[in-house]
Amino acid sequence: MPAAGGIGPGNGKEYPGNLTPFVTITCIVAAMGGLIFGYDIGISGGVTTMTPFLQKFFREVWEKKEANKSTNQYCQYDSQTLTMFTSSLYLAALLASLVASTVTRKLGRRLSMLFGGLLFFAGALINGFAKAVWMLIVGRLLLGFGIGFANQSVPLYLSEMAPYKYRGALNIGFQLSITVGILIANVLNYFFAKIKGGWGWRLSLGGAMVPALIITVGSLVLPDTPNSMIERGRTEEARAKLKKIRGVDDVDEEFRDLVSASDASKLVEHPWRNLLQRKYRPHLTMAILIPFFQQLTGINVIMFYAPVLFNTIGFGDDASLMSAVITGVVNVAATLVSIYGVDKWGRRFLFLEGGVQMLICQAVVAACIGAKFGTNGNPGDLPKWYAIVVVLFICVYVAGFAWSWGPLGWLVPSEIFPLEIRSAAQSINVSVNMMFTFLVAQVFLTMLCHLKFGLFMFFAFFVVIMSIFVYYFLPETKGIPIEEMNQVWKSHWYWSRFMEDLDYPINGNSEMSKGGQGPKLV
Repeated sequence: MPAAGGIGPGNGKEYPGNLTPFVTITCIVAAMGGLIFGYDIGISGGVTTMTPFLQKFFREVWEKKEANKSTNQYCQYDSQTLTMFTSSLYLAALLASLVASTVTRKLGRRLSMLFGGLLFFAGALINGFAKAVWMLIVGRLLLGFGIGFANQSVPLYLSEMAPYKYRGALNIGFQLSITVGILIANVLNYFFAKIKGGWGWRLSLGGAMVPALIITVGSLVLPDTPNSMIERGRTEEARAKLKKIRGVDDVDEEFRDLVSASDASKLVEHPWRNLLQRKYRPHLTMAILIPFFQQLTGINVIMFYAPVLFNTIGFGDDASLMSAVITGVVNVAATLVSIYGVDKWGRRFLFLEGGVQMLICQAVVAACIGAKFGTNGNPGDLPKWYAIVVVLFICVYVAGFAWSWGPLGWLVPSEIFPLEIRSAAQSINVSVNMMFTFLVAQVFLTMLCHLKFGLFMFFAFFVVIMSIFVYYFLPETKGIPIEEMNQVWKSHWYWSRFMEDLDYPINGNSEMSKGGQGPKLV
């Protein structure tokens, strides 16, 4: 039976299969790849507010922070060296994801995860024992290479393993482990900051070895996906694995479709060049715009710099780390809502609802900060109720992101690409994500210094644009088998003009258009 509210593929196929314990456990282990990314996002913002860390590596920032206590709060952390420490990781992840495409395609998804875990472990080790800024940067680059490999392979692995009726919920396990990683990092920062002797930051940075070990060991015990096995010529093994994954013997129809997709992919000698073909225009557009928009929701600004931000709006060091823990808990809880609802309510509904919620919260936070800090950044004494209001609306904003653009920014791109371009297109998705994460991280503190409270309105503008884009151009992909996804584009009011009948025949079945394909413009 289809998941509630789900639809079958446009050509009437419904592959048999169950959500077996084997698949559930496999997907949970694979999703742990998100821990390394989440842990890093959470840890770096907290560490950069720890006084001993700033005194050792970024003394000019610490001196400016001390000098600015009674003056302009917007500019106290404005340092290109400090932001390079945070954002160098994302530049490395961008480069690694391009290499990871070839590894994932030729050697399998598991090996890509293994490389990711080992590189991340090495980076965590160097950062934990860092004596100088260059060691921090080298460590961050290795962490970035690890994240590039993991973020390239884990979402693909999950989308290929999951039965199509439950693909959304299982794939969002990746985003859930990112949010759990952020929360764990925030809690550890809170306690490590209290360690006497000022070496708690070493534990925070070195602690990244634990999630690195989890994904490394996990990748050694996980099975390969049938898609990946077929792609590498192990067809009989793939059939046996598919039976085990689906929990039924009748897998012939799905197996034939996987083999057909693999045969088509083998005709493609240059998947990167192929992406530029007209028939892949919708896929390329989504691979670029979804991660671009995901970063311009402003979420990483909140998550990277939650402690810095709360410190800036008047919380003490301790209280600001605690506030970051609160937003971390909200993030995890809201991601669970997404897991529950993505295969019931659909992707489009969550995207649009989350967009409206984030927009309202950004406007309120901008008004609150603007009213108290004005343009000179000197708030005077901040009443307790004011701080509570700001944290409350930031939490509602985080919830809106965590059940919409957070998980769906990884889920939708990983499920829409045909096998012949899947690894290359996923690399573009990760590269664009990391490039804009890098740019936002690199310029955020400078923008905060110059745009002041208007920074939130800057991101709110993009939330409006991305919601309009989703409404008109993103088709519903709920309940569609991954190898049948091209039918979605074929029946879309706009993208259908790029799809040739020769490439993607559709059997005149109009059922696809029921899934919320955007407005039918005539």
